[in-house]
Amino acid sequence: MRALLPGFALWLTLCTPPAWTLDTPSDLQRWATLAGFPLLGLSVLLHRSWPLVSVAIPLATSLVLSVQLFTAAYCLALAVLGYLAGVRMVRARPALWFFAGTAAAGVPLCAVVSRSLWPWFNFLLALLLNVVLPWLLGRYRRQYGELVRTGWQLAERMELEQQAVADRTRLRERARIAGDMHDSLGHDLALLALRAGALEVDPGLDADRRAAAGELREAAGAATERLREIIGVLRTDDESAPRVPADESVERLVERARASGMTVTLERVDEEARGSGEAPGGDPVAALPPMTGHALHRVVQESLTNAAKHAPGAAVHLRLVRAAGQLHLTVANGPRPAGPAPDPVSGGSGLVGLDERVRLAGGTLHSGRTPVGGFAVTARLPLAGGPVTQAGAPEPTAAARKLAQARRQVRRRLRQTVTVPLAATAALLLLMAVFALVSSPWTVLERADYDRLHIGMPRAQVADVVPFFSLDAPPDGTPPPPRGWSCAYYSVHPDTVSAYELCFADDRLVRRGVVYRRDR
Repeated sequence: MRALLPGFALWLTLCTPPAWTLDTPSDLQRWATLAGFPLLGLSVLLHRSWPLVSVAIPLATSLVLSVQLFTAAYCLALAVLGYLAGVRMVRARPALWFFAGTAAAGVPLCAVVSRSLWPWFNFLLALLLNVVLPWLLGRYRRQYGELVRTGWQLAERMELEQQAVADRTRLRERARIAGDMHDSLGHDLALLALRAGALEVDPGLDADRRAAAGELREAAGAATERLREIIGVLRTDDESAPRVPADESVERLVERARASGMTVTLERVDEEARGSGEAPGGDPVAALPPMTGHALHRVVQESLTNAAKHAPGAAVHLRLVRAAGQLHLTVANGPRPAGPAPDPVSGGSGLVGLDERVRLAGGTLHSGRTPVGGFAVTARLPLAGGPVTQAGAPEPTAAARKLAQARRQVRRRLRQTVTVPLAATAALLLLMAVFALVSSPWTVLERADYDRLHIGMPRAQVADVVPFFSLDAPPDGTPPPPRGWSCAYYSVHPDTVSAYELCFADDRLVRRGVVYRRDR
């Protein structure tokens, strides 16, 4: 029951203006107003699911009362339902087609009912101000609401990301501590095993002590191995290979990959040596800065590991180019050969770690699919230290991009809400001025045709003689016709201010004459 109260209150509000106009003298207008009460209830029921239909119902009822559309009975209903349609509609194109079709339908309607196109301009103005403008305001309100919701979603996502960053920071710190433990304890255990090995072969000790020293050496080696395995579990990267020294050469990495069964080719190019006239074939990775060397080793190792996991059996091509003070590295693998091969589980953080490692070394990293279906990793690293390029602005997140898009839509909707009515009004005024210039001959009643008219002539016969279009209004100062009479006015000449007046009562011509403008 509570869900029906807002709709019932809206219906009562929209029915208030028609209730005030029930005392109209015309029976047609009175019945049209009475029929509006249930029709407005239907519009309220449909304004959520069929917003354009809810606008069309009072629009049609208003046209029954006045071809110029603007009526006191349904002005409020058109404005309110137009606003609600703007709020409810997701897409704007159906509404634009609806408004354009309504404006086009007003041309023949005004021509047939009023026998003049001047009421059509009032029809357009009422449609624009009473329906289109509230609809634009509703669209702006919808876009602003989406902006607010997007902002709250972004704030919630940022809180979650901050929690995730804190968790990753703690895990990274634990992994760093684990790495420090591996380096320090591993070194101590290695020294302990070395000394135990020396005691094991010392001829000055008896057999029992040498055997005890041998057991101590074996225990130290086993402890070192267990320490390596435990620290490997705590590592944050997703490499399956054991930790290797960062100073291992690229050639050694390639040889180990080939020994494991991978097809890897290595191409080395030294453009600087060629430009200086030195003999080609030098090592392009010789004498690299420490950060650059570590980053190069990490990129090659991670790229080969990813190729082995995600494209087993595919050939890998590694290209190293030394040119212009930079080291260009490209590791590309072909598509995975056909055949059943389950996709490995990956944390997806390997390339993120590579990008951070390369950035800290002053370089840039790019990765993505190749046109042939493989995958390529490209890195640029400095040869003399320092950044290759200035660090760019951080890439905005998806939520930030969505928020920026919502803001642009709100600003565009606000501009449309202000400029569209102004532009349409200016175009309407221009169209009225042009129509006033070209439509004057359409309402001219020739003198010979006027002389054919006589008092008592049926209105249908008069319509066959006079032009189809009549003047929109009589000349200024023309007295109003008597009660029950309806008069039509036609131009005597396009350049004069006089007009023929033809008045009818009971569908017969009861008066004809010429009226002139009277200055007040």
